[in-house]
Amino acid sequence: MSRHTGPRVKVLRALGVELPGLTSKKLTRRPYPPGQHGQARKKVTEYGMRLKEKQKLRMNYGVTERQLRSLVQEAKRAGGATGHKLIELLERRLDNVVFRAGFARTIPAARQLVNHGHVLVNDKRVDIASYRVAKGEVIAVRDKSAAVAANAQSGGVSDTLQTPWLEVQRAERRATVTSLPDETAVPFELHVQLVVEYYSQRL
Repeated sequence: MSRHTGPRVKVLRALGVELPGLTSKKLTRRPYPPGQHGQARKKVTEYGMRLKEKQKLRMNYGVTERQLRSLVQEAKRAGGATGHKLIELLERRLDNVVFRAGFARTIPAARQLVNHGHVLVNDKRVDIASYRVAKGEVIAVRDKSAAVAANAQSGGVSDTLQTPWLEVQRAERRATVTSLPDETAVPFELHVQLVVEYYSQRL
């Protein structure tokens, strides 16, 4: 499956949660599922609950089904709690770090900055959004890209997110990875064990 390119608020309504990585919009106007029967009570199966949690991760971090499946497999091979390792791997993606540092309003906007070569890692240009940052690395926006970054910069939702594993210098558009993110880094309500259970039947 490819990345979602349709209405983003519709995704929030379907999943019943605000996903700051997907959009800065809120679920205030119509906080119920879309469609003619959106407000009707529906019985949710166990499979439905697992699928919903999996879709939260996919939509917020903007990864494809194949990418998420590969990350789950890697998290399993790493040992320890699979769910916690999965969150760490997703949070360490370069496009997510650019977003969490407040250099872009959303992860899709951050991905565009990275893909177009506006982002440096340890003073070297990296244009791969899935690049995995490591502790001690410095992520910065190129000086020549200041105008582009100013248009994409947040000043909004990502400023309110708690990111203790990043030391951010907003004026210089620079962020340092001071530690690796843990399972508490995910910026929305998530039952990650349900995601692990979803893939345990498919891997």
